[in-house]
Amino acid sequence: MKKLYLILSVFFLMIILASCNSKAKANPEVEILKTTEEKTDTLTKHLKPFKAELPTIGLLMYNGVLQTEITATSDVFSKPTETGVKLFNVVTIGETNNSITTEEGLKFVPDYTFENCPKLEALFVPSAYDMYAQVHNKAIINFIIKKNAETKYVVSNCGGAQLIGASGIADGKKIVTWIGGGEQLQKDYPNLIVQNDSLISYTEDGKFSSSNGNLASYISALNLVEKMTNKNHRRFVESYLYLDRLQNWKP
Repeated sequence: MKKLYLILSVFFLMIILASCNSKAKANPEVEILKTTEEKTDTLTKHLKPFKAELPTIGLLMYNGVLQTEITATSDVFSKPTETGVKLFNVVTIGETNNSITTEEGLKFVPDYTFENCPKLEALFVPSAYDMYAQVHNKAIINFIIKKNAETKYVVSNCGGAQLIGASGIADGKKIVTWIGGGEQLQKDYPNLIVQNDSLISYTEDGKFSSSNGNLASYISALNLVEKMTNKNHRRFVESYLYLDRLQNWKP
């Protein structure tokens, strides 16, 4: 009888140990599943929904565009207020839905095309090192003319001034282009009042403003964001971008 009792005790002990081991093995799987479920969806986190009640800033894009002239404007206008309130929709626009390749080799996908572009408060017209294809692209020129009729502001950076000249929307207005390009711009579009690009980085005349482009595109974007908001917001954006570090940088 004692032997039977001993055998049964050992049997039940083995069952209990096996059950514990099974639970111990299951726990890591539960933890892994829990960790996976708690991972952040980084895409959703960084999407900025379009809000129809906000003014929309449109960034024209095409193959060969200088990417700084896209990212500079996006940098400035995508920043919220100090309390985290979104102020603008910032959208990119291409002739088609196809991705464009910048001069520097990055690929950007337009948010909208010329056909479905929403109403814009401001249109930024960038440049490429070779503007021949863009100046002779009737779809781009017609898009600029169409959007000029609804926008409150039109900004050109660098060789984007050639597209403004070709469109005729700023005839009789002051404009500046890339450093060294003013003389040819004046010959090509005599109705523009071309400023001395060796002395002037930025100019504005009515609804139109322009800059030398590249990093000077931050000047045109910051000046317009101040005009559309206030000086305090501009200062906040500049601090957000660490512009003081760039201005005070020494080798």
